[in-house]
Amino acid sequence: MSLSSHLQELKKKHQSLSDAVEQAQRAPGIDDMHISELKKQKLRLKEEIARLSPQTMH
Repeated sequence: MSLSSHLQELKKKHQSLSDAVEQAQRAPGIDDMHISELKKQKLRLKEEIARLSPQTMH
């Protein structure tokens, strides 16, 4: 897998988590710990994307 395709895959996962966080925040009865874990996963992906991205893309 090339770096660019790996980055694209990470970005897709980040967007998916973003959507999941939004949906969880709107849903009644969703545990705050679950939302917090989703946000942590999203942040880890964002950090990985930033680490792998060329500096010109920031």
